[in-house]
Amino acid sequence: MRLLLDTHAFLWAVACPERLGEHEQLVAEPSTTRLLSSASSWEIAIKHALGKLPLPAEPAEYVPMAMRRLLVGGLPVEHSHALAVAGLPAHHRDPFDRLLVAQAQQLGLAILSADPALGRYDVEVLVP
Repeated sequence: MRLLLDTHAFLWAVACPERLGEHEQLVAEPSTTRLLSSASSWEIAIKHALGKLPLPAEPAEYVPMAMRRLLVGGLPVEHSHALAVAGLPAHHRDPFDRLLVAQAQQLGLAILSADPALGRYDVEVLVP
């Protein structure tokens, strides 16, 4: 399975994988391709800078270290991904989540997210 981790799912997989519920095994499964969008790295950096996301290290150090530890590949944001957001129904207002949906749709990825609202889009969403 090719799995796009949303920001919460990535942070949970690193710090408290039991919060992923039944999907903890899927994330740990060697045959699962785990991806983190650069949009999630951007969201982590913003929330950390605002004091809303405490981390044990600065995001520039923490995120790459966590990605290596979990064998998570990086997913760049392409212009086509960003532009595809314009065609999405207004089910969700969070711009980061909307971008993840567009990426998942264009690349045929499932999303692991704690946000059940993403399931209103035409994309496979796994909710812990």
